[in-house]
Order: sequence, then C-alpha cells, then structure tokens
Amino acid sequence: MGSLAGKIAVVTGATRGIGYAIAERFLADGAEVLVTGRSVGDKGPNGSKYFAVDFEEQESLDRFLNALVPLAPDILINNAGINKIGPFAEIEQADFERIQRVNLLAPFAISKAVLAGMRQKKWGRIISISSIWGKLSRSGRASYSASKFALDGMTVAMAAEVSADGVMVNCIAPGFIDTELTRRVVGPAEMDALLAQVPARRLGQPAEIAAFVSWLAGPENTYITGQNIAVDGGFTRV
Repeated sequence: MGSLAGKIAVVTGATRGIGYAIAERFLADGAEVLVTGRSVGDKGPNGSKYFAVDFEEQESLDRFLNALVPLAPDILINNAGINKIGPFAEIEQADFERIQRVNLLAPFAISKAVLAGMRQKKWGRIISISSIWGKLSRSGRASYSASKFALDGMTVAMAAEVSADGVMVNCIAPGFIDTELTRRVVGPAEMDALLAQVPARRLGQPAEIAAFVSWLAGPENTYITGQNIAVDGGFTRV
C-alpha cells in the first residue's frame, strides 16, 4: 500500500513537465489523482482523471470548482502557470493580468474551494509550485515574479490560519528543471552558461521535484508549513 493510499489529490497543469511527474508519482503512491490541462484532447498520466480547464476564463474555472468541491480532495498541488518575459516598460496590462489570473487567482480560488473540506477532516495538504523567480528576480520577469512572490505571501497567510487544523500549506520553488519548456526558452547556446551558475552543475529532473512534493504532501510531513522551499541545486543560495 502506498503512502497516499485512500487520498484524493488534485494536480493542476499536469499534462507535461513537473505537473505530469507529480501526478505520476502520486498514482504510484496509491492516491486517486485528478489532473487539469487546457485542451479537451489532452490528458494526464494513465490512471488519472482529466479535467479540461482554462484558468484564464472565469466560467471555465467556476465549472471546475463546482465539480471539485463535492469530491473533497485531501491534497491540492497548484502547478499550472504561464509566463511572458519582457522589459517592464513594454508589458501590456492585458498580459500582466492574464499571468496573475492563471498563476495567482486560480490557486486562490481552488485553495479556497477545497480548504473547508480539509479543515473538517483535520487533514490536508496544499502545495503551490512557485519558482526561484518567486524568491529572487531578474530583468524581464516582473509579471511572473509578481505572481510568484504573491503566491508565497498567500501561502504564508493560509498556513497561519489553517495549520492548527492539520492542513499544511507550502510553496516549492523549483530551479532550472529539465523540461521541454526550459530547453525551448533557454536554448542550447545558453545552456552551458546557465549550468555554470548552478552549484550542482546540472538541470534538475521533474521526478526529483515530484519525489519531494510527494513527501511534503504525505503523512510523514507533520510540521513543515508556511515555507517556500527551493529545489534548485543551490542556485538561490550560492
């Protein structure tokens, strides 16, 4: 029997990359796993239940929440996110608002929807996948960092309110992870220069993030809450 047997877990943005790896790990750990993606024709790992949800559209989000609340999930992983890099002076307000809607307002709404059930059961785990750019920032990342720093603040405030009810609330801040998106955004020319800044001298693997998230979401975590934990090969500390 897996460590998450009998638990219902929700993983948003789980059709690829980190979200897919987390959903896959939860299934292996015995959880019933519900996943989201944007496209009707997409899917998560075999064995998961798929919901097509566009977090940019309030109506789509509301339909998802209405379906989710009666299921009373034990674990929520807020993983879905978007990004657009560009100079601050050139950021379109519509793009800024779109990033906040997906990266911050959707986790707010989903967390709020599942929290009452968790508190009633006196057990729950809410983990938001933030980023190293939610612990520090760089030029061109104002929209994304704004959303991720705010996600951290929301996490701390939630933890202050619900940890006494057995609901542990945390953020994970992955560094440079070996996903299709990372390789596409960084490009081969910049990869060596990037890795030279990481003390571990390599990209992280989605499975490494998933393994830590699985532990943090599981029964062995009884006292870690309100944290924003970097899993980044040392990048933000060295």
